[in-house]
Amino acid sequence: MKKKNNKDISPREIFDFPYDHITKPRGIAQKIKHLASFPQLNPSPVFELDSKGALIYANKATYDLLEKNGRKDDIGILLPANINEVIGSLKSRDKETHNCEIEIRNMIYSEAITYVPQTRTIRVYAVDITQHKRDEEKLQLSEQKCKNIIQSSIDGLLVINLEEGRVLDVNEAYCKMVGYPRDELLKMNIGDINVVDTPNDLSERLRKLADSGHGRYETRHRCNGGRIIDVEISANCYKVEGKAQCYAFIRDITDRKWMEKELADMALKDSHTGLFSHRYLKDALESGLARAKREYDPLSVIMMDLDYFKSINDVYGHLFGDLVLKQFASELKKIVRPYDDVIRYGGEEFIIVSSGTNRAGAIILARRILESVNLDNFGDSSHAVKLKLSLAVVSYPEDNVLKPMDLVGTADNILNKVKEAGGNRVYSSLDLEKPGAKAEERSDVNSLKIKIEKLKKRANQSLIEAIFAFAKTIDAKDHYTGEHSDTSAYYAVKMAQRLNLSREQIEIIRQAALLHDLGKIGVSERILRKRSKLNEIEFEEIRKHPLIAVDIMRPIQSLHPVIPFVLYHHERWDGEGYPQGLRSVNIPLGARIISIADTYQALISNRSYRKAFSRGEAEKIIENGRGSQFDPELTDLFLSILRQEN
Repeated sequence: MKKKNNKDISPREIFDFPYDHITKPRGIAQKIKHLASFPQLNPSPVFELDSKGALIYANKATYDLLEKNGRKDDIGILLPANINEVIGSLKSRDKETHNCEIEIRNMIYSEAITYVPQTRTIRVYAVDITQHKRDEEKLQLSEQKCKNIIQSSIDGLLVINLEEGRVLDVNEAYCKMVGYPRDELLKMNIGDINVVDTPNDLSERLRKLADSGHGRYETRHRCNGGRIIDVEISANCYKVEGKAQCYAFIRDITDRKWMEKELADMALKDSHTGLFSHRYLKDALESGLARAKREYDPLSVIMMDLDYFKSINDVYGHLFGDLVLKQFASELKKIVRPYDDVIRYGGEEFIIVSSGTNRAGAIILARRILESVNLDNFGDSSHAVKLKLSLAVVSYPEDNVLKPMDLVGTADNILNKVKEAGGNRVYSSLDLEKPGAKAEERSDVNSLKIKIEKLKKRANQSLIEAIFAFAKTIDAKDHYTGEHSDTSAYYAVKMAQRLNLSREQIEIIRQAALLHDLGKIGVSERILRKRSKLNEIEFEEIRKHPLIAVDIMRPIQSLHPVIPFVLYHHERWDGEGYPQGLRSVNIPLGARIISIADTYQALISNRSYRKAFSRGEAEKIIENGRGSQFDPELTDLFLSILRQEN
């Protein structure tokens, strides 16, 4: 803008310049009205341009901003690059206001450029939005980080509209889990994926999730191509824009379920012969007799014992005897029907449970087994033996048995008679002498109970040995774990002995030390062998291994005393451990013992992410954990054991 003497007017002069000297002077009343309407004291820059874009007025905030940036004579820094186009558009009244953003030395301003028809000028309002922009960028960065974390998670994420069951979002992990591309999943309903629940059950489950706000359950999902996987779901529900949404974190537990089934089968199978074990017998008899009564069908049990089998072990050795038992079991499975249950009752005793077979049919089957066994040779190329077999047949309803185990008791009595008669033959209740038979049966009750108890103990021992063998398979995933468990058990037993615990307590601690890492069978091999430091998500996976171990052992009654020691062996004396954060003496003694032995052996072992510490360094670390990580008294006891060994 120019004064009358045509000298340039500085921004400061513009601010102080009398209104009379503004270009195109007007009447005094109009000038005063216009000046009064101008936001002089506005803290944000406000200024006016004439129709050609020349500055004609500015408030103090404008001057301060120009002076702060060392550009007091250059109003252009406060204008967008296309100001001429903007002015032309406003003058032509294509629009009333033009909004834009400009940046001045890392400061960002939002401008509203308005045409003032009364004065035919352009008024510019500038607002500092720098902090708003920075906050907005931080929010976007935070959102992106959250998305990155979710996308990089090894667990799948499924976002569901709870009212409609519609899939709203998924992460890459879930896409890989089920084999569907993201865009296809976003067209689906949860009912298209879930294959266990009926539509009504699924609706009820979603309703409960919405009511409680969270939930954890297992189900099955259908993958692309029809494959079905078992999944564990941890779900939380939120209101987003007034609509209930479920954020479900999903883990593929197909392998774990398979392992649980395998382990359950192992509990019911004899590890040596592959037949059903003694544990399976009760269920087989209960279900078979219940069905027989319900459907008026017969049910037969054939109990058999290899005669003089002890002599085979004595002459040829137990390895040869084991081979013969395997061959005999294989022969039995070939003779019976596919749906007959063949059970190793214990040692050289076997039982066949045959549904739908009456006494006559069972006797025929027993004789066919006897003939086949008598004809065959058993053994290897060096030695071949003939087997003799005693068999007893009991049938419902012919033998008037009312309870499932009565079938076994009656069969055992008959088998004793077969043995007394010289063995290698088939007897049923028809072959028993009628006089005194009941009295003799009663006299044998106590001996039968003792025999069943012995067989039960033998079956439990076989099952425990099978579990320990299964635990050894972890070594294939984490080569450190197998040797580690053996050495940890050694030190745990040493400590238990020094505490003068009973033999039973020492044995439980030994078993717990051998099985304390059993749960790692459910941890990814990639995590177990990772050479670098675990991230938070991976560490959470590792922290679950005690719970996985307990899930595996829980169905096995004889391992229940071991469970607390395995579950809590990562708890700390100061309460900072996991999974429950137990403190001090609230941690079971066996778990405290295993914690020290486990840590020490881990320190002196080479790991994928570090070399082993020396024994001296490991002792120092254990000592430093006294009273924080470890029981102080047990720490002193353990260190004294180590020093005695040196």
